[in-house]
Amino acid sequence: MIRSIPLQANKKTLPAVANVNCSNSFRCVGMLCALVCMGLASSAPAQITVNTHTGVVTNDSNGNAVGTVDRRYQQITPTKVPLTKSELDAKTRLELIRLMQAEQGFAMRPFPRGHKGLLLEANGKLEPAGEQYLNIVTAQGISAKPGDRVVITDVKIERTRIVFDLNGGPDPKHRFMRHVEIGTGPMMNPVVQDDGQEPVGARLSLTFQNHVPELTGTDVKALLAPLISFDVKTPVQAFTDTLPSKLKDAILNHHVLVGMSTDMVLFAKGAPDNKSREMDGQMPFEEWIYGKPPNEVDFVRINGNRVIRVEIAKMGVDPVIYTKDEVEGLMRTDGTPLEPNATERVAKVGDVERDPNKEAPNAPPSLRNPGETLPQDDPKNREAGAMKPVQFPKPKPDSQPGANPDGEPDASTPSAPASAPAQPASNGQPASGTQPATPAPQPPARNQLVGSLG
Repeated sequence: MIRSIPLQANKKTLPAVANVNCSNSFRCVGMLCALVCMGLASSAPAQITVNTHTGVVTNDSNGNAVGTVDRRYQQITPTKVPLTKSELDAKTRLELIRLMQAEQGFAMRPFPRGHKGLLLEANGKLEPAGEQYLNIVTAQGISAKPGDRVVITDVKIERTRIVFDLNGGPDPKHRFMRHVEIGTGPMMNPVVQDDGQEPVGARLSLTFQNHVPELTGTDVKALLAPLISFDVKTPVQAFTDTLPSKLKDAILNHHVLVGMSTDMVLFAKGAPDNKSREMDGQMPFEEWIYGKPPNEVDFVRINGNRVIRVEIAKMGVDPVIYTKDEVEGLMRTDGTPLEPNATERVAKVGDVERDPNKEAPNAPPSLRNPGETLPQDDPKNREAGAMKPVQFPKPKPDSQPGANPDGEPDASTPSAPASAPAQPASNGQPASGTQPATPAPQPPARNQLVGSLG
C-alpha cells in the first residue's frame, strides 16, 4: 500500500511530498514520524492528509483538506471512433506519417515533459490521470498549457502504438552519441556537438490492443481530440474550450472572477493599463489596473498566480468589492465542490485558523457519546410528558418558634404571668395579698436638670 502524506502550512509550504512504501512497517512508521516532526518544526500550523485507499495528495494553500484535483487532470471521456480489424500496411503507414508530420493543434490538457509522456488508449482512458497526472506535471514541468499551440514534430508507428513528439519532443537529439568523444589527450572532440539547451517538448503515445489498424488522418485526429484539438480556432477559443461553461462565458464577456489565474485574466481583459506592487501586512501582491476615469476602473489584486480581490469603481457610485472565490468549485470535476473522501483522515497540528465561509463552527461541549440520543429528543415522549424538567415546590414560611422574628413574639421566651386585677377594700386600703402598683418613674423636670448641672 502506498500512502502519500503532504505537509502544508498557511505561510510556509514544505517543498517535499513523501511517498512512503508501507511494505516495511518499521520504515513506514519512521518516515511518518519524521514528516510529522517536520510539520511541528515549521513556524506556521501544518496539516497532514492521509488517504489509505487511493493515496491522494492534496496541496491546499489555505490548509483545507480537499480530496480532489483540478478538472484538467481528471480522467477523460473515451472517444467512440470505429476501428477496422485489418492491420496497417506499408503504404497507409507512409501516408499517415506524411499527413500527421508538422500538423498543428491546440492543447486541451497540460502536457508534461519527460521521456515517457502520456499514454492514451484508443477509445479508452488516459494514463496517468488524477493525482499521478498532477505529480508528473509538478515534478517534470509543463511543456504546453491548455490552449497553447502544439506542433507534431515526429511520428513513429510501432507494432501496437503510434508515438507523437510535440514541440521537438522530450529527448535531446543524439542523446547517446553526444556523450561519445573521439581523439587523444587534449584533442578529444565529441561526435555530435551539443548546443547545451534542454528540450522542452512532450510525448504522446496512442496505444491499441493487438496491432495498429487501418487509419486515416481524420481517424487519428478524432482519437486525439480529448488531448489535442485540430480545429481552426483562435487562442482564446482554444483556451476557453477547456473550461466549464460559466467560467468560459465570464472570459468571453471580459469579466474577472476571484480565483482566476493570471492566464484567465489575460484572456479576459488583456494586458493591464498599469501595475503596482504593494504589501498587505506580510503578504505581497500585485494590483492590475484596467481603465481610466471617468470610465469604469477595475482593480484586480493578484497574489502569486491567483486573483484574491476584484474592485470595480465607477464615477459617482460606491466601489463594488468581491473577495469570495468563485472559481475553485468550478475547476473541480463536475463543477461543484466534492464531498471529502471517507478514506481520508486529516490531522491538524497547531493553532489552525478556521474559515467561517467554508468550515462549520465547533460543536458545543456535551456529555453525550457520539450518536447518543435522550428520551426528550423524541417528540412523542415530549408530548406525553416524559422526562420533563423537575419542578420544585414553592417555599412556605416556617412555623417553628423563632423562625420569624418580625412577626409574633417568641413563645420560648419566659414572660411575667399576668396578675389578677386588684380589688379595692371598703376602707380605702388595698386588699390583702396585693401590693400597691408602683408608679412609673417620671423624667426629671427641666429646672431640676439645669440645677443639677449647675
